[in-house]
Amino acid sequence: MASEAKRSTQHSANALRALRRRLPGRVAVDKASRLKASLDNLRISFEPQAVIRVEQAAEAGQVLEVANKYAVPVTARGAGSSATGSAAPVRGGWVLDLSALQEVRIDPLSRMATVGAGVVTADLQAKAEKHGLFYPPDPSSKKYSTIGGNIACNAGGMRCVKYGVTRDYVVSLEGFFADGQPAGLGLPLKKYVSGFNLRDLWIGAEGMLGVVTSATLRLIALPPKRWAGLFAFRTERAALRAVTGLLKAGVQPSILEFLDRQSVACAENYSGYAMYPGHAGASLLLIELDGSAAEVRSQRSALLGYLEDRALGWKEARTEVQAEKLWQVRRTCSQSMYSLADTKLNEDVVVPLNRQAELIAFTLDLKKKIGLPTPTYGHAGDGNLHVHIMYNRKNADEAKRAREGIFRLMEKVVALGGVITGEHGIGLAKVPFMQLQHSEAEMAAMQAVKKALDPKGILNPGKVFEPFEVWDHPSLDVRLPWDHR
Repeated sequence: MASEAKRSTQHSANALRALRRRLPGRVAVDKASRLKASLDNLRISFEPQAVIRVEQAAEAGQVLEVANKYAVPVTARGAGSSATGSAAPVRGGWVLDLSALQEVRIDPLSRMATVGAGVVTADLQAKAEKHGLFYPPDPSSKKYSTIGGNIACNAGGMRCVKYGVTRDYVVSLEGFFADGQPAGLGLPLKKYVSGFNLRDLWIGAEGMLGVVTSATLRLIALPPKRWAGLFAFRTERAALRAVTGLLKAGVQPSILEFLDRQSVACAENYSGYAMYPGHAGASLLLIELDGSAAEVRSQRSALLGYLEDRALGWKEARTEVQAEKLWQVRRTCSQSMYSLADTKLNEDVVVPLNRQAELIAFTLDLKKKIGLPTPTYGHAGDGNLHVHIMYNRKNADEAKRAREGIFRLMEKVVALGGVITGEHGIGLAKVPFMQLQHSEAEMAAMQAVKKALDPKGILNPGKVFEPFEVWDHPSLDVRLPWDHR
């Protein structure tokens, strides 16, 4: 046993020496670098052997070539903002830091942008706007999450109801296969049907099938006009009935957000801002319209015509500053929930639009049964609701009830014809629920694809397929750059 461990240590040392010869100055093994790269927003730490911060795309291929030769696990990393542990190096090995790949090239004629994997989403949006163009995907992490990470998890956001998710804007990808061979998945063209669609296979695969170093993304014309309104409802059911009614009436919002009463209370207490004065304890819909001035006027008229008699009250943002205030309160909902307890199980489930009211009724009943807060908000226009169970980490009884509650929630979601994750991906946190969602045949098919593209299993190992009990691994009480609390 001791000799086997010694051989393993020697093997790892040989791999690291080989990598340093190939990429001098790129490899960090100091404690601070390894600790920083050991976790993501799930905050469960697995310390890697080394962190490699590449500065050119080709260097990523060299890292993979050496890693594949020595069978060293490699976990690609952007900002490390994954909510599920997708970027945590659970098998140790090397962390491949792509955050320095920052190139942005915008082609206004073709309405495309070619960007490095390390480009921050909001930075791309700002650069596109200078050309009168728009990159719609807007996860709440857009001010710090990277395009590479967005592609790895097929990120969504508030605008999905009208504009779709990251996959809908990826034209082509460049990167490397597990053995370091270059991969060009598609070309920056509007039409491309040559061979299998490996591009879409990589999107949402959480870095398990290959490493993306750059992407060409589709842009659209920047909507010239926006309008935002806030609508209060007596109950969650009334708010969600209004959602289906609006969509049936032909209203096409660019954002349609739902907040239950628990979430509203958290956000208001945290921000000190009453979202709807005079209607304390109401469930809310935050709605944005965009388009030409004529389109926005027409949509606003249809929206108000439907909601005026159904809502307790409403108000509109008359300036960009007022509109941003509404959205900022919504964006801080997640962090504000820590006023309820010190630990959060954050789920991003999706159910059919006509089953959302059933899901909310279930979460309110679940709150009573497990005796823990279940604040819920989310993208009601596409059925993607963020259900949270709040508990105190050091309270064993609360932790047990929270775990039971999450399993009940996931069983209900699948029974409603929904999916266990719509934006965050599987990573480590959702592994326990995969068998609820997928048949043995489906799991076997996914594993066969993984085996074909990564025969040695070096790319982000320990995720999706392998058993992982997230509750057995305590999260660290650390402050990350995006924390508001």
